[in-house]
Amino acid sequence: MPLEKNICSNKKAGFEYFILDKFEAGIKLTGTEIKSIRAGKVNINDAYVILRNNKVFIVNMFVAKYDYGNIFNHDELRSRELLLNQSEINKLNTKVKTAGLTVVALRAYFKGGLVKIEIALARGKKLQDKRETIKERDIKRNIAKDIKNSYR
Repeated sequence: MPLEKNICSNKKAGFEYFILDKFEAGIKLTGTEIKSIRAGKVNINDAYVILRNNKVFIVNMFVAKYDYGNIFNHDELRSRELLLNQSEINKLNTKVKTAGLTVVALRAYFKGGLVKIEIALARGKKLQDKRETIKERDIKRNIAKDIKNSYR
């Protein structure tokens, strides 16, 4: 099993959505994009996934221009195609259309030498659910703090 190295993650997605099902997708990139990603200049916080013509695209994924690129440097916010099996694309398509779910990008990482994007089927949280998440996070933080102080 190849090692996985995180490039960036979307922490906001766990707060804004209930994550129902996760998928691993490859991504089509140009030469300057992969060099910029290897330098760590990528951000998926505002990225979302759309399905168009039986293909899956990630939109608003920011990949900074490569510093040593030339006039053929890439556009920073262009739509990039995600590579999934046809059965996975069909599953995403039916869930989005029938159940009213959305597809969000969770993290980008290296697997072996390849860049992968973890996407998820998700349902949006209501305000009350977000309050519950904040409450649970505060409780966990206080418990961890008490445990740390009890060992002193």
